[in-house]
Order: sequence, then structure tokens, then C-alpha cells
Amino acid sequence: MVTSMGEKPIYLDYNATTPIAPAVREAMLPYLAEHFGNPSSSYFYGQQAKEAVAQARRQVAALIGAAPEEIVFTSGGSESDNQAIIGVALANKERGNHIITSRIEHPAVLNTCRYLEDRLGFRVTYLPVDGHGLVDPDEVNRAITKGTILISIMHANNEVGTVEPIEEIGRIARERGILFHTDAAQSCGKIKVDVNQLNVDLLTIAGHKLYAPKGIGALFIRKGTRIDPFIHGAGQESGRRAGTENVPYMVGLGVACEIAQKLLPSYQKEVKSLRDALHAKIEAGLGKEKVRLNGHPEKRLPNTLNLSIKGIVGEELLRQTPEIAASTGAACHAGSTEPSSVLLEMGLSRKWALGALRLTLGRWTTAEEIDAAGDLIVARAKRFVSVNASAWKQL
Repeated sequence: MVTSMGEKPIYLDYNATTPIAPAVREAMLPYLAEHFGNPSSSYFYGQQAKEAVAQARRQVAALIGAAPEEIVFTSGGSESDNQAIIGVALANKERGNHIITSRIEHPAVLNTCRYLEDRLGFRVTYLPVDGHGLVDPDEVNRAITKGTILISIMHANNEVGTVEPIEEIGRIARERGILFHTDAAQSCGKIKVDVNQLNVDLLTIAGHKLYAPKGIGALFIRKGTRIDPFIHGAGQESGRRAGTENVPYMVGLGVACEIAQKLLPSYQKEVKSLRDALHAKIEAGLGKEKVRLNGHPEKRLPNTLNLSIKGIVGEELLRQTPEIAASTGAACHAGSTEPSSVLLEMGLSRKWALGALRLTLGRWTTAEEIDAAGDLIVARAKRFVSVNASAWKQL
């Protein structure tokens, strides 16, 4: 969309997707042209492609502290979540049929768990969260039964940015002999992610959340983890995921991970400063009593600002503010007039949940954009409240 002034909107939806980094795009181009070989072929063209895939695997592994052979390339975060949960469930069903997750997981986890319940008879415990969106590790421990075979808790929530106590939950899982998966699609490239520090056995990466293309992701599978193949066929990905390798996109993900690792310290500092400036500007313009921060004030992704504004409906405000490209929650629910289920699970009332805006910053967000976005949100929110005050009271 182009605004009436002919300029593109200010992009504040980096948690939905990121643009492809120029260096990533440049690295991919040769593998869309001259380096077209099949990595399974033994001659020159195939060996070029095979080495490119091996290099990409090393780059992805380095970002999360894994061994290259523990990385399986997938089509994205949803496939990685499906492979982790279904693959572990099927490979370990003789040990039990119980899975533990949280109520605020991404649909790729929640709907996969529901599939296992509805179609294959597995039992799933959906744990609550507190007002900040945090899972209590003690609740995880209490939920474990003799038949528990998998725990899956996201590393950072995609809507409010809350970072879960994965390291502590991982210790519990390890002590109890239970496999532990975390969806790190939103945290990779934004905060430090180390599979050994986090005590995880499986970890999901989504390329388009860290400046790689859509349609590529990875799943970390710790050596020795029992898991069924998700796609059956030939022996690609060490027999764990069949299909001819998507070499250009694998190369892109590898370079994106390498860049993210190098930029992480400066990224965290710069994007957090801009995020906090936006928060302060909105609070100053509307008054602290009318603005509610959703998510943990400190244990939160540095780029994520989820606010509820009293008297507004977030979706309507964004429609009236075409100069800003943002959302009220997960991109898969964009356009919905229903409140976010994540916010409701955190204890927000329907009114406050409907008034939410998810403003997520990225590598190319500027101070000028933040200043302009803050002014626009304040001005449109004031106008919205004055025009729709009676309607909001009826919600």
C-alpha cells in the first residue's frame, strides 16, 4: 500500500516478517543461476551445491551453538514445529502419550497438539500463563506424568515478546528424562540462543523472521533424540527429511544466521532504544493511565512493543492510520476483530485486548520513523476516542 502522500508506510511489523537482507539476496543469486546442481549428484555441479548446503548448515548451527549434523533444513517454522512434535510423539509412543505445552503457543504448535489429540489419541496439557505471559516452571513440573514424552514451550512469544524461562524448564525436563522442544522462531537473531544453555533437545528456526526468505527454516535435533522422519522419500538430511534440497534458500538462511550472529550486540542495543522511545512518546501523548504495556517489562524481546490503548479498537485504529504498517497480534490472525487469545490468556479484559497494537521494530527502523509513528498513533488514538467513545463503552 502507498499512502496518499506517495510514500510507503512506516514498517513496524518485523515480527510478522522481515525483508530479505541485501547480503542474503546476493549470496542466493548464484545458486539460482550457474550453481544449479543437485547436491545428491557426484559430479562437479552437484558437489558445488553440496558444499554450499554444508556451509549453510555450519552457519545455522553456529548461531545456536549446535553441531552442524544436528541441523535439519525445513520449509519454515511451521514445518519445524510439526516435525518436532509429531516426530517425537510417533517415535516415542511406546513410552507414553502425554505432551505438555502452553496456552499461548503459536498455532503451529497448538494445532499440531490438537491434531495428535483428535486423530491419534495423545493427551495434551495446556498450561496457563501469568499476567506477563510467563509459564511457571513449577507448573510444568507438576504437570509431568509417567506417560509424558515431550514438553514444548516457545522461547519468546510472537505477540508480546515475553521470553520464557526455557533454561529452567529445560533442566526440569532433563532431570525427568523428557524431551524438550522450543519454538525459537521469534528469538533467533534478536537475543542470544544457545541450545546447550537452554537445555533443549529440539529447536525451531524460521528464516523469514531473521532476514532470510520465506519458505526456509531449520529444526535443531540433538544427537541421540528419537524422532520419526516427517517427509518420507530418499535419504536427504541424513534420512530425517526427504526431498531435493532447496539450495538457494538454504544458502540464504545460512548467510542470514551468520549476519545475525555478528550484529546481535549492536542490534539489541539500538532496537531496544528505539522501542523504548516509541513507548515513551505514546505514553507522553496519551497519558500513562490510558496506555497498558502487554508482556514482561524486562524479560521481553528488544524489538517488541505490545500496547493496549484505552478507548480504541486496535484494528480500526490501524485502518485509519495507513501511514503505519503494523498489526494487533500474530500475522496469521491479521484483520480479525476478535481479541487476541494470547492477551485473554494473560488476563486482559475484552476491551483492553481489543485495544492492542503490536509494534515490532527491526534492523532498518530509524529514529525519524519512530518519531513520526509515535505522533501518528497519538493523534489518531485521540481522534478515535472522541468519535467512538460511546461505541467503545458498549464492547
